[in-house]
Amino acid sequence: QVQLVESGGGLVQAGGALRLSCAASSTILRMHVMYWHRQIEGNQRELVGSITRDGKITYADSVKGRFTISRDSAKRTMYLQMNNLKPEDTAVYYCHVQVWGDPDVDYWGQGTQVTVSS
Repeated sequence: QVQLVESGGGLVQAGGALRLSCAASSTILRMHVMYWHRQIEGNQRELVGSITRDGKITYADSVKGRFTISRDSAKRTMYLQMNNLKPEDTAVYYCHVQVWGDPDVDYWGQGTQVTVSS
């Protein structure tokens, strides 16, 4: 069982920056992918980006060039650096890990609120 804890959310003005962290309670030895999702109030949860254990990174078009995903395996932590934030980035941001297996196993964090004021 892996527990994920997000931190770093808050209130920021448009054009500002925040860095979110997602700390895992234990090292994940199996192949896995870590994701950032967000859920805007009243909307479905959407994918922000992902990073594999090997370091391959993908981003949603809406955040490319503004958001950066990284990880520190020694600290068992994934990061989401968000720059040039816009009011439409306001959402609850969730960390998600999918551990590959038979079957795959998914773990989710509790979410952290990001609010961008105009």
